[in-house]
This record gives sequence, C-alpha cells and structure tokens, in this order.
Amino acid sequence: MTEDKSAIRNAATVIVLRDRLTDPSILMGQRGAKAAFMPNKFVFPGGAVDAADNAVPLATALPDICSERLSEHSEPDLQNALAAAAIRELWEETGLVLGEPGDWDETIPGDWQSFAAMGFRPAANALQFVFRAVTPPGRPRRFDARFFLVDAGAIQGDLDDFSRASDELSHLQWVSLSRARELDLPFITEVVLAEVAARVTRPEPPAAVPMYLNNEEQSLFLQLKGYSMPEND
Repeated sequence: MTEDKSAIRNAATVIVLRDRLTDPSILMGQRGAKAAFMPNKFVFPGGAVDAADNAVPLATALPDICSERLSEHSEPDLQNALAAAAIRELWEETGLVLGEPGDWDETIPGDWQSFAAMGFRPAANALQFVFRAVTPPGRPRRFDARFFLVDAGAIQGDLDDFSRASDELSHLQWVSLSRARELDLPFITEVVLAEVAARVTRPEPPAAVPMYLNNEEQSLFLQLKGYSMPEND
C-alpha cells in the first residue's frame, strides 16, 4: 500500500536536559541534507509512532497528569504508544537508554530488540509532556508531535557515549541552552526552547501544556490542562 504522505502521523520528541541547575544544556543533532522533512536543521531526537509501540510494556508509566493531558484532543489510548515511541526514538537516534534493568517476558518487537539486548525495559516515569505541535499544511510530511522533557539524570550509562546511535542524526552534541538558538533550527523548535528555558529550575510538570495547532483555516495556540488543574487556571 502506498503511504499517504499528506496524512498527519503521531510522533514523539525527547528533550534531554542536563545540568539544569548549574549549566543547562540540551541534546540535539542535525538532520541530513537529503532528508524529506526539515533537511539540515538541528532538532531534538524524535520520530513517528510505530504500530508496535502501543503494545510495548513499560516498566514504569507516565505521570498521571501527563497521561491525562496527552489524551486531550487526541485519539483514545495513545499515551503508551507515545511514551514508548519517545524512548525508542531516543535510543535509535542517540544510543541513550531511558529504562530500568530487567528482562522482557513478552515477544520483543523488531524495533525494540537492540534496546532489550542492553538489559533494560523502557521506563516512562521521568518523561514530562511539555508541548504539542501539528505540522502546517503543505509540508512534505506532517506530524502531530508531542514533546517530552526528561532530566538527564534518568538516562542510564554514559551521557556522552553516542556510539550506538543510528546515522539519522549527525553532529550529536550537548548544546548550552543559552546558545541553542544560534543553530539552524525549525521555527517550532525555537518555540519549544522558550518553554524549556522557563522550566529549567522547576522539576514538576507544567501547569498547562501549549498546543500549536495548524490547519487549513488557521493556526491556534491551545492550553492542555488536565484533570488536576482548576477551571480558571
């Protein structure tokens, strides 16, 4: 079956924040010059949700408030798949593991076999849902991307070892948060960086999650607040 390239695909992106209280930096890489989506741009690790992600067992679940906000303006029961996709894409594109030691009792999907071979199961409790954006119409690819912030302290192993990364992103590096905007960035990445900068010294989930919605009629900024937020917040 031919892929419908105009269809909006669910996607997950991971912003790893290091040394947040001393000299904060974030992990970024550069997309290839021949990439169909955002060529040459510096981006966070991330990508589309795979069909198998929904069935991947998580060692720990997302925080309740993040799970609730992910369900707003969304198809039902997508939270597990989004969290799993975020962890898988981080592993594939950087070689970094967000997980807990343990063996898999279930059949391991093909895309997860190298992760499982490291002796870990994916853990989502450190992920914070902080931003959502839908790619504008007219682009060669369109995604409904959820951005997750995670403290680098939750990553297993050496934070500077990218030896197991795929070749999808080049120039993987820890970029000082204060200098990140000097790179060639997509517009939405610049917007997300402002959200991250505002959260550097605040470890709790945000009071509300911005959603940047683009469609044929208009562009809107919505606020995803979740069940625990008061009506007039």
